[in-house]
Amino acid sequence: MTTRSAFSAPFEVVEGTGANLTGNVAPLLICDHASNALPPGYGDLGLAESEFTRHIAYDIGAAAVTRGLASALGSTAVLSGFSRLLIDPNRGLDDPTLIMRLSDGAVVPDNAYVGADEVARRVRAYYDPYHGAIAAEVDRALEAGNVPLIVSMHSFTPVWKSVARPWHVAVLWDSDPRLPLPLIAALEAEGDLVVGNNQPYDGALKNDTLYRHATLRGLPHALIEIRQDLISSAEGVADWVARLTRLLPPLMAAPELAVVARYGSRADRRLRAGEPT
Repeated sequence: MTTRSAFSAPFEVVEGTGANLTGNVAPLLICDHASNALPPGYGDLGLAESEFTRHIAYDIGAAAVTRGLASALGSTAVLSGFSRLLIDPNRGLDDPTLIMRLSDGAVVPDNAYVGADEVARRVRAYYDPYHGAIAAEVDRALEAGNVPLIVSMHSFTPVWKSVARPWHVAVLWDSDPRLPLPLIAALEAEGDLVVGNNQPYDGALKNDTLYRHATLRGLPHALIEIRQDLISSAEGVADWVARLTRLLPPLMAAPELAVVARYGSRADRRLRAGEPT
């Protein structure tokens, strides 16, 4: 994607076929930063159009990998339909970065003085419907007697503040090790990857998407971050879809994934200890 997408809805649901339902483990893919679109009435938030091709507007390549993986696995996927510059669905409502005023050197003029009423309007119109769609899919799986295995797809920049990032892929997680640790081991066993374990970000983020839909509900989950230069082309996307399609199904057969189990949260423990999150 090299231009700004047209806005159509706060979220997109790709219906799964259930083809790779392993026992009662049902994979559910989510993509928080799938789109760089802005709804009608928001114009360009005062930014140059070129800013919408950057990572500050969306996770480059993540939506294409999510859709490709959903198709290959027969899994349901929920993707956001709006830019993270409007409001970031992977942040808690009390997070100061929920609506970014400054992002990687770019001032967002129309966000600079957003008041409480406008924040509430964006939450009601875009943030809540996206999270409602994820919750509905989780509820639907549980009502059918299946345990949703939530895999969140993201991408990260190859360079941050002039420092090259060595990782090809990373797995972020909080306290539930059931999927992250076997997935990290499987990725490392490929032999051609530098794999981050909670690098370049920490997966313990209070009230983020996985905290809300997986950690609090005791559902197995992991967040996969792929370096953006590796999935910025159709060929790169296809390579990563093929790799993850090969690696994930064997992991889904682990019996410990087929149960609801609450492991707590490192983010919560840090807050109780008075440490920064």
